Amino acid sequence: MSYQLERLLPEQAERVLERFAGRRLLVLGDLMLDEYLWGKARRISPEAPVPVVEIERESFRLGGAGNVASNLRALGARAWLVAVTGADAAAERLRALLAEWRIEADGLLTDTTRPTTVKTRILAQHQQVVRADRESRAPLSEDLTHRLLALVRERLDAVEGVVISDYEKGTITPPLLEALLPELRRRRLPVFLDPKMRNFPYYRPVTWIKPNQREAEAVIHREITDEATLLEAGRQVQRAADSDYVLLTRGEHGMTLFARDGWVRHIPTVAREVYDVTGAGDTVMAALSLSVLAGADPLQAAQLANYAASIVIAKLGTAVVTRQEIQSALRADWLLRRSDAR
Repeated sequence: MSYQLERLLPEQAERVLERFAGRRLLVLGDLMLDEYLWGKARRISPEAPVPVVEIERESFRLGGAGNVASNLRALGARAWLVAVTGADAAAERLRALLAEWRIEADGLLTDTTRPTTVKTRILAQHQQVVRADRESRAPLSEDLTHRLLALVRERLDAVEGVVISDYEKGTITPPLLEALLPELRRRRLPVFLDPKMRNFPYYRPVTWIKPNQREAEAVIHREITDEATLLEAGRQVQRAADSDYVLLTRGEHGMTLFARDGWVRHIPTVAREVYDVTGAGDTVMAALSLSVLAGADPLQAAQLANYAASIVIAKLGTAVVTRQEIQSALRADWLLRRSDAR
């Protein structure tokens, strides 16, 4: 059964946001370098019916698990990153970016058999023209998986929770999940997992899992078209992952939160403008995990994550949000709804 939403008060949010500072999380997953080439398109190529983009500048940002970690840092937390790169220039650039963000990076392993994952986006007049990916999706070797597990275990006593960011680039494998997830439950460390379909049968047990609508539809092998299929999808994901909570993200329809005891809440979107959804799921994971560790109840945590998403999708490219931005967005939304109610 589903219920209407109890609105999060600005004072409640501020108390939670204040407790973000100093929280300690381990982020495990696929690390990427997001490369942006910015320019202008004034003509069509004589070689093919495509625009010629005259590049004016380039920039680089942390992507994937790195974007989760940078969002955690922007929100005031400490982040330990455990991930894998290739042995190339992109890996060196990633290490420099991690140093800029003061993200603990001694948990990085090098795999000489694969390239560092790089997503290159070419933008003209601030519109994405094309994206080119350099990557390997092959699972890590048994040796690297064991080394990755060892790095995670070394840090578990120092953290309050674990975020697993699976982008299907080979870092998160069934043997790793089968070895790690039961151990984390025994240690009573909360696990926040951002899934992809390839590993879905191995995501158990977890505390929170955040599928998007397409992933949830793949679990039930049908489209979510109404309340009944939405509830079916959420409950099946919950059973499959043996999770306490499922936060199903639904784009313009907002989010739906499912609890193990059958409790459900719909959370409408608060986005005023959708500019770029790149990395929004990473921002949601950072805000959600920190809210839970800061003492928010599940509904409050999901609502704060929803506000964080509404901010980041109004920014261009892979981006972060701050506590001040979440505070401002929540207060603005609260004032708007009070004004509309008059």
